Amino acid sequence: MTGHNVHPLAAIHFGKDEYIDGILIDAVKALKAEGIRVGGFVQHDTPDTESCCSITHVEDVMTGSRHRITQALGAGSKGCRLDPQALAEMAGRLLLLLDEEVDIIVLNRFGKGESDGQGFRAVIEKAIDLGVPVLTAVRDTYLPAWEEFSGELAAALPMDAAAANEWGKAAVVDARAGSNAA
Repeated sequence: MTGHNVHPLAAIHFGKDEYIDGILIDAVKALKAEGIRVGGFVQHDTPDTESCCSITHVEDVMTGSRHRITQALGAGSKGCRLDPQALAEMAGRLLLLLDEEVDIIVLNRFGKGESDGQGFRAVIEKAIDLGVPVLTAVRDTYLPAWEEFSGELAAALPMDAAAANEWGKAAVVDARAGSNAA
């Protein structure tokens, strides 16, 4: 997967009951061990004893700080618990980070917010404009929206941290070669 013309986007597709977060966390660690400057967020879910659903936090992969992105909607709630304001705040942080030196962005999900034109969608667009590769995960539910959004720019990766790391290294090398040629 080395050489030019590596897709600038990559998504790991996963099903409803498949655990993706550990794969992204491992990929971030491996990329950092290679000396690659990684920005973005990975996800952590914590059981909520007062609700049927877990509490979701995203961890800033540069600082280690965690930020809650779900709302407490109360017992018996069936609606989406994603907090759009919290997600917008995290996206804003990443948009500012892209103005600094990062080699790659890792995003915990392309999900409901992104499918609706919000969430981290602007981050992905700006990263592509700046030549910064983006790695994310897409649940089967949101795969049609991802494919419509990403078009020919995205590679589909297996649920494997080594494959994500290999793509990430190749994408960074390709992006660096492109920026040096400009």
